[in-house]
Amino acid sequence: MDIKDILTTLGIAKNNSGSSTGLHWGRTEDQGENHSISPVDGQHIASVCQASAEEYHQVVSTAREAFQAWRRTPPPQRGEIVRQIGLELRRYKDPLGRLVSWEMGKSLQEGWGEVQEMIDISDLALGQSRQLYGSTMTSERPDHRLFEQYHPLGPVGVITAFNFPVAVWSWNALMSFEVIQRPEYGVVLQPGADHMPARTWSGRG
Repeated sequence: MDIKDILTTLGIAKNNSGSSTGLHWGRTEDQGENHSISPVDGQHIASVCQASAEEYHQVVSTAREAFQAWRRTPPPQRGEIVRQIGLELRRYKDPLGRLVSWEMGKSLQEGWGEVQEMIDISDLALGQSRQLYGSTMTSERPDHRLFEQYHPLGPVGVITAFNFPVAVWSWNALMSFEVIQRPEYGVVLQPGADHMPARTWSGRG
């Protein structure tokens, strides 16, 4: 499978939008482009249009709006969505891993390994969706009890390392869908390198 076949399979065009609300892709084309060049052979892989400030604010606004509905979704139902994400990752593990390898200059095994990390964390998040336990503690006040309960916090931003383009992001995103350790739904992504294709994203249920 060559790079053109990989891009076609994954639906990646020559020029791509730099932002998405989860429902709509941004359309700004006058903010410049980031070009992804493979360190393997210097070949141009694809370009991403930089998102405008207006598009960025739209993504954040949409994440906040989606959060109001998502926070009322029972954790096991959130886990079901994460399970479906894991199934799609399994389906596209080969081309995704090859793209990571091609774009990062990693070995193919490392590329596949990154995608496997995404699959593994989706399995973990799925299991955790039914294990949101909290402690009940005694209180020194009469007729009073203390207990722990997870509460969604709201949208968060993730700055992720450019040389781990999918694994590290997935640790934050897929776990945050479940109110485990990290804040709740609405993850805005910004790769941590100036020369990498920057993509602002907001999941929306």
